[in-house]
Amino acid sequence: MYDKQSPPSDRVVWTGIAGDLALAVAKGTIGYVSGSKALIGDALYSGSDAAAKLAEILPLPWRTVRDQKNRATQRNQESNKGPFIAILFSVFILMGGLQIAFSAIRDLTRGHLSAPEQTALVAVLISIVVKEAIFQYQYRHFKKKGDGSHAAYADNHRFSLYTSITVVVGISLAMAGGSLNWHPLLYMDPIAALLTGCFIIRKGFSLITASVYGKKLQELPSEEAANFIETVQRVHGVIRVEYLQALEQGSYVNLQVKISVNPRITVMEAQDISECARKLLQHRFVHVGEVHMDVVPYDPGYPYKSNHELVDNEIPTLLQ
Repeated sequence: MYDKQSPPSDRVVWTGIAGDLALAVAKGTIGYVSGSKALIGDALYSGSDAAAKLAEILPLPWRTVRDQKNRATQRNQESNKGPFIAILFSVFILMGGLQIAFSAIRDLTRGHLSAPEQTALVAVLISIVVKEAIFQYQYRHFKKKGDGSHAAYADNHRFSLYTSITVVVGISLAMAGGSLNWHPLLYMDPIAALLTGCFIIRKGFSLITASVYGKKLQELPSEEAANFIETVQRVHGVIRVEYLQALEQGSYVNLQVKISVNPRITVMEAQDISECARKLLQHRFVHVGEVHMDVVPYDPGYPYKSNHELVDNEIPTLLQ
């Protein structure tokens, strides 16, 4: 039950951003000193992770209880500011990815390569451990929160892990080539840097695509929607939640709900029940945006109704 945006959630998000920035600076410095282009590329990817998260949270105004009354206006402000900031960051990410890719191609064509120092491998291994610890902290927090954002964190972390593993393999093989005096293995570090640049370009392209065309609606799993169903069922007059679909769009969750009510009540009473359920959902869950409510008369069906019951029988079969 989230009556307002909790400070721990802000702290968790900013912890991830600060962690990515710290890893980017550390890996970039060690990569430059040790002569590993792959580690520099991994540093750029960590920086792109921080930039992507900043692009999502910077347009968000600080929420108060009074701001919840103007939620529609707030979403319009987000849609206006969000694309500009996201496109700006995505341009920097694309430029960084292209720069590291061209630098790796230049090293491959020149052929004058040297094995990176051992500190590069140690740095990337430590960064994987730190990144995993931060991810577990964020993932468990947002999974407990139940707004579906943990799925996005898992998806971003998977590609970040792919990048770090690529860098580990490239640096390790390049170091082995230097120790064994096998020159072809020295190419593995710039090859890993080239692949890392491709990952960075992919991230920038996905960010700019989401900014222009909007984020895809993603349906939350059934266990995440159980909290919404439980809340609707507490509303007086709701007999059963016939259908509920929760669609994640950006930082909001849009709901499509169908409820059944007593067929003997008036249309006005049914509208009051649906309006009460809608307001309760938006009040208890601050990340809930639009709520579309459909109301249908409750039909218990056979065997609760007799097969011999006349069509024009107006006696209700459900006691309220």
